[in-house]
Amino acid sequence: MGILGITSGAAIGMLGAGLAVCLAGIGSAKGTGIVGEAGTGLLSQDPSKFGKVMILQVIPGTQGLYGLVAGFMCMMRMGLLDGTISGLSTDLGLRYFVACLPIAIGGCISAIAQGRVAAGSINLLAKKPDDWSKGMVLCITVEFYAILSLLASLLMLLNIG
Repeated sequence: MGILGITSGAAIGMLGAGLAVCLAGIGSAKGTGIVGEAGTGLLSQDPSKFGKVMILQVIPGTQGLYGLVAGFMCMMRMGLLDGTISGLSTDLGLRYFVACLPIAIGGCISAIAQGRVAAGSINLLAKKPDDWSKGMVLCITVEFYAILSLLASLLMLLNIG
């Protein structure tokens, strides 16, 4: 037994789940903050564009949700939610930890990058309002890599036995 009566494998696995949630959430907070800063400048000049600014700001927040999904999936697969985690080996704990890394790292980096693209799209909205959807398409291109990170983590989590 290790810290707080759980095995070291369980602790390592929970660390992976925590990193998936926290790092993806940090990236989303940073990304949505970047867009929010750009959006408030536009809204101070033209409040009628609030709906479009809000859509652009929400887009980098999805990575935080992806991290949360992967974190809960990890905790569920480890047995944390039903109380069967106690006998998790260090080997299995490391597998869960590694399975959480794609969304933890990919989610953090892509959310910040997506926030920058969305902030640029705010500038596009300000100067060419009819072309704001082009900025959304650019944001969605970055989203693709966050989805790939989530997919990699989920596939690994589902195949840990």
